[in-house]
Amino acid sequence: MNQPAQQQDVPGTQSEMTPRPDCGESSYQGTGRLAGKAAIITGGDSGIGRAVAIAYAREGADVLISYLSEHEDAKDTAKYVEDAGRKAVLVAGDVSQAQHCRDLVARAVEEFGRLDVLVNNAAFQMTHESLDEIPDDEWDYTLATNLSAFFHLAKASVPHMGPGSSIIGSSSVNSDMPNPTLAPYAATKAAIANFCASLAQMLGEKGIRVNSVAPGPIWTPLIPATMPPEKVAKFGENTPLGRAGQPVELAPVYVLLASDEGSYISGARVAVTGGRPIL
Repeated sequence: MNQPAQQQDVPGTQSEMTPRPDCGESSYQGTGRLAGKAAIITGGDSGIGRAVAIAYAREGADVLISYLSEHEDAKDTAKYVEDAGRKAVLVAGDVSQAQHCRDLVARAVEEFGRLDVLVNNAAFQMTHESLDEIPDDEWDYTLATNLSAFFHLAKASVPHMGPGSSIIGSSSVNSDMPNPTLAPYAATKAAIANFCASLAQMLGEKGIRVNSVAPGPIWTPLIPATMPPEKVAKFGENTPLGRAGQPVELAPVYVLLASDEGSYISGARVAVTGGRPIL
């Protein structure tokens, strides 16, 4: 069933969506696969980030939840982490700023005494029908939020990571099948996949694994906040499975890539696309 047409202001909030995304609040069951680990998740207030935060906590990890300004969504996510018996740290701020990225890592190490997992998930996109419609500052902001933040976060994180640690980038099906109306976003997602492949080779000798996940159309606040209502109503219907995915459907992949069960998975890009192929 398709979601109804709807619109929100950027950055969008999960509580205002119809239907609300399923982030595993009632369904995800952990088995201790991340016991004793500490993670940073950017964009952790809602959508995929929330689903990953809930799953990581129920698998035994403490979580720093980085978010822009969606305070109520972030508090909800933190409550699920704490209900799982794990420590939740909320940090608001803009990851497009290099110093904020460095501060996030410093805060995680201060709070947890360690850092095992970095999930670079925060992203910005906006729909435009032509190149002329894309403001110069929006292009710069998209690259800074989606891509440059990953560089700054990874650079700050690696000195605190030991063998068995994991870095995960959220790429997209758009990395291989770019939607022309999402050109800046698609370019960053291709770069994220490429950057992860480089880091996997660079950091292998340190025992740090690096992978990316390529989601297809997933029902998150980014969609009603950045797409026109008529596209929101049809979002995901052109996949082989005929629907948008739910954030909880990505969580097991992020868990695997962070866990010791994924000890020989590095340099991979995992598609969770509802049947859309990636190259």
